[in-house]
Formats: sequence, C-alpha cells, structure tokens
Amino acid sequence: MAEVSVQTTNQITGSKKWWALATVLLTMFFSSMDQTVVSTAMPTIVGNLHGLNLYSWVFTAYMMASSVTIPIYGKLSDVFGRKPFYLFGIIMFGIGSAVSGQAHSMMELVWARAFQGIGAGAMMSMPRATVGDIFTPQERGKWMGVMMAVFGLSSIIGPALGGWITDTFSWRWVFYINLPFAVLAIIGVIVTLPKVRAEHQVKIDWLGSIILVVGLIPILLGFTWAGTKYAWGSPIELTLFIGGVIVLALFVLWERKAADPLIAPSLFKNRIFSTSLILGVLIGMTMFGSLMFLPIYVQGVLGLNVQSSGWVMSPMMLGFIVGSIVAGQIMSKTGRYKYLAWLSGAVIVVGSILLNQMNIHTTWTTVVINMVVLGLGIGSLMPLMNMVVQNAFPYKMMGTVNSTQQFVSSLGGVIASPIFGSILNKSFTNKFNETLPASMQQFKSKLTGLNPQALLTSQAQQSIASEFNKLGAAGHQMYLQLMGAVKVSLTFGIQQLFQVGLIFAILSFIGTFFLPEVKLKGKEYFQSESSTDNEQSNEHRTNEGDLQN
Repeated sequence: MAEVSVQTTNQITGSKKWWALATVLLTMFFSSMDQTVVSTAMPTIVGNLHGLNLYSWVFTAYMMASSVTIPIYGKLSDVFGRKPFYLFGIIMFGIGSAVSGQAHSMMELVWARAFQGIGAGAMMSMPRATVGDIFTPQERGKWMGVMMAVFGLSSIIGPALGGWITDTFSWRWVFYINLPFAVLAIIGVIVTLPKVRAEHQVKIDWLGSIILVVGLIPILLGFTWAGTKYAWGSPIELTLFIGGVIVLALFVLWERKAADPLIAPSLFKNRIFSTSLILGVLIGMTMFGSLMFLPIYVQGVLGLNVQSSGWVMSPMMLGFIVGSIVAGQIMSKTGRYKYLAWLSGAVIVVGSILLNQMNIHTTWTTVVINMVVLGLGIGSLMPLMNMVVQNAFPYKMMGTVNSTQQFVSSLGGVIASPIFGSILNKSFTNKFNETLPASMQQFKSKLTGLNPQALLTSQAQQSIASEFNKLGAAGHQMYLQLMGAVKVSLTFGIQQLFQVGLIFAILSFIGTFFLPEVKLKGKEYFQSESSTDNEQSNEHRTNEGDLQN
C-alpha cells in the first residue's frame, strides 16, 4: 500500500475526499446502529447470561467510556491528526465487539462494552471532524445533513436487524456483525486520511485529561443511579455530585494555567460556542425524552406488541432525516442560519405541543404525524448547531470545539434519562394508587417495586396473570382491571413527561434568539488557516534571526 504523504493540517483534497466521506458515513452507520441492535437483543442476552441486576450497566459502561473520551480525542486530533485516533477508535471498538460476543457472564459483557465504548468515543467525534477536513463551512451544511440522515437511517434499520440476527443466528452476532464493517473502515482510514505532523512541539495536557475523567465519572454515575438505585437526595448521590463538581472545578483552575489546555476556558467567552452548548443540552433532553419513552407509550397505551414497538421511532427518524437534509441544503446555498434556527426551534415546540395532546384515545396515525413534526425540528436544528460552532473558530481548533460540543450535547441525554425516569415512575405510582379499584388494593403489595417498564414486559404480565388465574373465573376479570389501571396510570405518567419535554423545547426555541450569526465561510476557511500558519512561521524565523544577530 502506498505511503501517505505527511501534512501539517488535516485537510483532505482531491479525489480522496470522496473516499474519506464514504469511510465517515460507513463508520457512523455501523457505530450508531450498534446501539439499537444491542437494545433489541438485550432481553435474550439477559435470559442467556442471567444478569438482570446488571442490565442497565451494559449501556451505562459504554456511555460513560465513550463520553469521557470524546473531548480528549478531539484535542489530540487537532495536534496529531485524525488518522491515528480514528484507527485507534475503530480497532478498540472492534476488539470490544469481539469480546462482547464471547462474553459468558453479564459482568464480562459490561467490561467488554466499556472497552468498546473507549473506541466509540473516537468514532463519535472523528467522523464530524473529518467532514470538516473535507468541506468548507458553507459546503459542509449539506454533508452534515447527510450524516444526520445516516444516523436516522441506522436507527430505523437497527431494531429489525437486531431482532432478525438474534432469532436467526444468536445474540452474539449482534456484536460480531460490527467486525466486517470495522475492517472496511480501517482500510478506508488508512488510504484516505493524511498523516499529520505537528509544526511545533506540543505539550499534551495529560494531567488535565486525568482530572477531567476523574471529575466526570462520579457525575455520570450519579445521573445513572439517581431515582432508580438511589434517591436523588441520598448521601451517595450527593457525594457523587458534589465530589464530581469539586474535581471539575479543579479541572477549570488547572486548564486556566495549562500551557496547551485540553479545553481552553477562553472558548466559553465566544457567544456562539456557549449558546450552542446550552442549546445542545436542551435539544438533547427534548429528544431523548421522546426517544426513550415513546415506545413505552405505544406498547402500554396503544397496545402494539413488542415487535411493532421496535419500529415506533421510524416516523420520527424519517422526519429527522428530511429535516437534516433540507436544513443542510439551505445553509449551503445561503450561507446563513439565524432564521433557520428560529424556524427549527418553533417546529420543535409545535411537535412537543402535539405530543402533549396525546391521551389514552389517541390513534397510531396521530402519533406518527406528531413524531414526524418533532423529528423535522430536531433534525434541522442539531446539525445546524454543529455547523455554526465549527464556523466560528479557526480550522486548527475544529476538533476541539467539535468534540466539546458533542460531549456537552451527549450530557443532555445522560441528564434526561434519570430525570424523566423518576418523573414517570413517581407519576405512575401515584396515579396507579388512585386508579386501582378498592377491591384490588390487597394485591398492590405484590406489585411493589415494579416500574412501568417492568409491568409492560410479557414475562411480567404472564407472571401476574398466572397469579390471578389461581383465583378462578373471577381472576381473569380482576387481571383486566389491574391492567386497565396500569394503562391509565401509564398515560398520565407519559403526559407528565411530555409536559417537561415541552418546557425544554420552549427553552430551546428561546435560546435560538441568542445565537449570533456569522456568515458561513467558503474557501477562505482553509486559506486563512494556511495564511495564519505562514505568518506564524515567518514570525518564528524572524525571531530566530534576531537571536542569531
């Protein structure tokens, strides 16, 4: 294989940029599809490995490992190039996938997923940065839309593919399926991405990286456990949150003094950067509130079976795809984004209002329309946020600002999960106690500790039904009364969630008015970078001459 020439920037030109784009899209497709495929197979995995108590950790370990590494990959890739970290991420992801497929206990699977997550951190940050290496900000809009469309498509295909693989072969193949994709991606990265040599000696902020990871882990654990394993105000939760905040405060102090900080505090003085981060969290909480709990509504209230509910997010993802492509095309043609941001934020609010209108009598057709509207708004605003941040900073900082924004946006989902989960469980429990007929209050003790998600599983329903069948002919009628109370209570709980989601949607819309507009740059984006580098080199040579004289 021919040796790739060494460059001083990550820019990709010529015919290679199209192969690089194909590699990016391939990487995004199989890494994002991995989550939905694994989710579909999890009931079978739990049944095979007998580790229900570690169920959530299969996702938590992956999420934590990927989240804490994203900012580190972004910074290092700006200095040493995307290629080594892209390769490292794909290889780690592939090894983690192989080990996950070989797991013989839930604990082994959790550790393998954490290993896989370390690689996923690079696979989340490098593709978007690589698109920035290929296209100018003005060109980038339509391609960022295509990238978001790939994400949406993978979310649609994932559930069906996961179910088919599990039923046809084995749950282990939901992990093995990643390996051929990983091999193709490795070849693509080797051939198309340039080797980059740092022009000046750079001191890596390893201590800052360690402090950041040490500060983030307890906070992520706190949000993961809050409202489920421990109460929000429990001593353990308070210790995790307070301890994490203290360490992150130390991280900020260290970064202010570091010669080449991992995340420069000065970035947050830029209004575009700080506003986009806030919007990212708000949009993330709006989106994940729907992604996580709409399937529960469809299965528990509308009565679709588990297989059908696996497709429930398809309408929203289709809206997401259309919104991202249309918004990207508009930005590329006009070079502007302010009015588009306002419109996208308004559509998100409308979609959230429509979700709030849903009740126990809502039809599936209405749910589809509501999800499409919400998907259009989120799909158009999310890639826009990424675009404007990249456009606001010099090209040499793109990996850093891109990964920082992506990391903060992912926190929206991390934060949303326990908050929405706590709201659902509390609202469900209170309404269930009110709705359950007085004659059946004696059976309530048997349901203690069951959350709405557990009550909707076929295993739980069969177990409860068998208990009532022991009571004879009247038992079945009592079981129907019980499940009717579950349905009403679940509807009430979901409505409370949608109300909270509407608040975040309105805040997102308001936030778009604080987003400054800077016309998207064309070819001067890369040229100005080269000019800046040349000026710095000339200045460096002049200083050397002065010293020699």
